Amino acid sequence: MTLKKITAGAPETQSADLVGENVETLKALFPEALVEGKVDFDVLKQLLGGQVDEREEKFGLNWHGKRRARQLALTPSTGTLRPCPEESVDWETTQNLMIEGDNLEVLKLLQKSYAGKVKLIYIDPPYNTGKDFVYPDDFQDNIRNYLEITGQVDGEGRTLSTNTEASGRFHTDWLNMMYPRLKLARNLLREDGIIFITIGDNELHSLKSITEDIFGEDNHVATFIWEKRTNRENRKLVSSRHDYVLCFCKNASSNPSALALLPMTDDALARYKNPDNDPRGLWKSDPATAQAGHATKSQFYTLIAPNGRKHEPPSGRCWLYSADAMKTAIAEGRIWFGEDGNNVPRIKTYLTSKERGLNAESIWFAEQTSTNESAKNDLKALFDGIAVFDTPKPTELIAQMLRLASPEGIVLDFFAGSGTTGHAVMAQTATDQKPRCFICVQLPEPLSLDDEATRAAADFCNSHGLPRLISELTKERLRRAARKVRIDNPLFAGDLGFRVFKLDSSNIRTWEPRRDDLGQTLIDNLEHLKSGRTEQDILYELLLKLGLDLCVPIEQKSIAGKTVHSIGGGVLFACLGDKIGVKDVEPLALGIVEWRKALAPAGESTCVLRDSAFANDVAKTNLAAILEQHGIEKVRSL
Repeated sequence: MTLKKITAGAPETQSADLVGENVETLKALFPEALVEGKVDFDVLKQLLGGQVDEREEKFGLNWHGKRRARQLALTPSTGTLRPCPEESVDWETTQNLMIEGDNLEVLKLLQKSYAGKVKLIYIDPPYNTGKDFVYPDDFQDNIRNYLEITGQVDGEGRTLSTNTEASGRFHTDWLNMMYPRLKLARNLLREDGIIFITIGDNELHSLKSITEDIFGEDNHVATFIWEKRTNRENRKLVSSRHDYVLCFCKNASSNPSALALLPMTDDALARYKNPDNDPRGLWKSDPATAQAGHATKSQFYTLIAPNGRKHEPPSGRCWLYSADAMKTAIAEGRIWFGEDGNNVPRIKTYLTSKERGLNAESIWFAEQTSTNESAKNDLKALFDGIAVFDTPKPTELIAQMLRLASPEGIVLDFFAGSGTTGHAVMAQTATDQKPRCFICVQLPEPLSLDDEATRAAADFCNSHGLPRLISELTKERLRRAARKVRIDNPLFAGDLGFRVFKLDSSNIRTWEPRRDDLGQTLIDNLEHLKSGRTEQDILYELLLKLGLDLCVPIEQKSIAGKTVHSIGGGVLFACLGDKIGVKDVEPLALGIVEWRKALAPAGESTCVLRDSAFANDVAKTNLAAILEQHGIEKVRSL
């Protein structure tokens, strides 16, 4: 047996192949529509019958670049996420992630490990007001594009520009930025997953259109109105006091109760009383009539109260119960006629028999979900009185979403900004003790001392020895928020840490020949791993590309004098040392086999070794053969 080498361009070095997965799904449904691995659209049309729309003009939002934006979402990423334990909090134990990088590439890289695992997504994307930065994606090489823009290639970054209305592609550029990200985000949601998106008037229509395109019209839950301010704005023709919160579920058919009930407020509970000492407990009265539009004949009658008084349903309405059912309810004391028995009949609704919760309303008032101004003041208090963000979202707003849609599970925010989502997850989890964790993604967007809008934030970074980047403020917010949550909840022993990862090019060297010195190129490429990369860098790239959770436990032990890592309880073994001699092969292989037996993973295991470490091909072949004999058949070299 020979080891299969993992090289740049191999499936193991790329994010999920979404096109391939789509083809496999199609093949499972319509096998006759695939001929020699290609889709025969004529056959597919026949199989779908009248469900194929072949009209040239179709309903929907179209713009220049939509096809390219869709294709961009399907193009695999060759990047990786490099771990940064030194910037993290509670690295060894936390399940929370803070990822610095372009969210398009990060979303691609998360596909293998987190597809179908995220319970709630909240994003606060650029509102496209003419002052927002819209990231210029590059179809050919988005990783290099990202590294150049953020100044990580050659030390100088390209200028980041805002998307102004004068650009001529004002809405188009914004749509091209949003579409592939939402497309990838949907893949990450669980079947019962929910996405919330805050947006202003500028792009509400466009955002709703593309979200319906991606999620489906039937999966639109609501467009909430959020009261973002309570004071009047006199600088504009109309004082805008609200933003919108779009809400979509992934699959309404399998998740009919997409949103949970909100906890009952003190005002709602105060309506339940027991003036007649009903043994069934506290109750409130509700109308005993309903609209007559769908009523049956049995719901139209003269109701006679216990005191003999006759009651007729109002015009256009009927009794809620039939005559017989109403008589039974009256006899059981479930109908209230007022203290003197002469009032219009009403039905008792008991607190004990009712689910103790309230449906979400379409308007979210500031009293429950706070305002931008309050959020800004809260953030200033965290950052020593400095306003590092101008219009952050309040944690109370995110907490409302968590209560509605995430009683547990992973919460993702790939426009993390000020870090409100991570803060809200920690605070809400400390309050209700529900098992949640977060993944926050933020671009390392520069903060300029020359820009009045970012000067305070840039000064803060300078004074605290932090790079002048928005992502640094996100991390600092999470650190400070964790300390505050701990102080506010001294008995809470849950997770208040986070692991930091940074987007970078793959650890595996690509073939880039130097035409003026091919000999040196060959020597350089004898080692397939890039210089300057650590074993930990390589381990986490393996996790991502093999579809393992970035917080999965990693153990290590010395076997035959070599450091061997076990990831995920024996799902993956990795030995990345730089020397494996002929005499090391048998004890190393048998040691890995014994460790696997002790861990007893449920499925098959993969073993990865450093290709250049082997003394010769014989050593490589023998090690692979021993592992295969003992049930470890997936052996790879880097």
